[in-house]
Amino acid sequence: MRELNLIKPGHLGWVEKPDPVLADPGDALVRPFVASRCDGDALPLHLHGLKHRAMQAAMRSGAIDPSVADIIGKEPFAGPFGIGHEAIAQVTAVGEAVTDMRVGDIVVVPWAVSCGTCYECRLGLTAKCSTFVPTSPGKTLSCFGFGPMSGAWGGVIFDTLRIPFADHMLVRVPDGVDPLRVASAGDNLTDAWRGVAPTLAQRPGGRVLVIGGGAQSIGLYSAGLAVLLGAERVDYFDDRDSRLEIAESFGATVHRIDRSRRKSVVPRIAERYDVAVEASSTGQGLRDALRALRPGGICTGNGYYLGANTLLPVMDMYATSATLQVGVSHVRPHLPEMLDFIARTGFEAERVTSLLADWDDAIEAYPAHTTKVVLHRDPLDL
Repeated sequence: MRELNLIKPGHLGWVEKPDPVLADPGDALVRPFVASRCDGDALPLHLHGLKHRAMQAAMRSGAIDPSVADIIGKEPFAGPFGIGHEAIAQVTAVGEAVTDMRVGDIVVVPWAVSCGTCYECRLGLTAKCSTFVPTSPGKTLSCFGFGPMSGAWGGVIFDTLRIPFADHMLVRVPDGVDPLRVASAGDNLTDAWRGVAPTLAQRPGGRVLVIGGGAQSIGLYSAGLAVLLGAERVDYFDDRDSRLEIAESFGATVHRIDRSRRKSVVPRIAERYDVAVEASSTGQGLRDALRALRPGGICTGNGYYLGANTLLPVMDMYATSATLQVGVSHVRPHLPEMLDFIARTGFEAERVTSLLADWDDAIEAYPAHTTKVVLHRDPLDL
């Protein structure tokens, strides 16, 4: 079976791998037929040559936080390893203990592997599952598509995946919802949902700020979801015209900023916000988002903040009783509610997809310098 691998930073290739088998009665086998590129995958795909050597030097010198090595290794993104961790798949086989899944079901595959019953899973922290995370070499994540430090699960651009604890892990795509619409539900789309939906439920009609950029699709999904969730106002800041156009099509008020991102956007903000989504992956963006909050507002940082000792305006946060939440996305607890919302409202998440490509063209398409790549092939007739 073929798996798309990052051979080395900036270089992809198909690699033959053994067929996965049911290893436990609670397992299922699934065949991915839609795979979406996570915003974070752009880093290893575009980090080669001088950029890769600069990252190596920064990790050795301590300029990059040491915790990064627990996820991508001390030699950053050393291949080969299966890349990709956002998938919609079709169930092809189930173990004898699986009661909720059926062969032929169309399901979302969460990016992080979890059991559903440990202490962390019961708290909703499924990306920190204590059944699986301690078994990975980096002891930080257990997931698809991040490389050997995060376990031996491989990537999702593969012919068959083995899913443990299948009744917990897999979530059916609702009838009538196009799998391409929820291509990114395994991570980025649901990550956007958790940044806006819970707070807007507490503050109906609240104002939302989105600073886009590094986490490209997450910022756009956040803006679109916030509009449909009834936010009074959604302001979207970015430096790329193509993303500004998508945000505006969702109903957000858009603001173009300088590509260097060295200047604070706070002087350009007349409002203060109940919700801030920081998707630029910059320390400046994080500081701006926190300073833009109304009293008691919540900022979610969805990007990678690789640098050691990222500065935060703690006294400002103290004065406004602000909350900052950062961290890997725990998508499994949010999936049923979000998928139901999309089924009810028809949220057009596919507007964010900037390149829809054939599965067999993955080597050429997946590294494209564009916001959101989605690969697809036909499901099986089961």
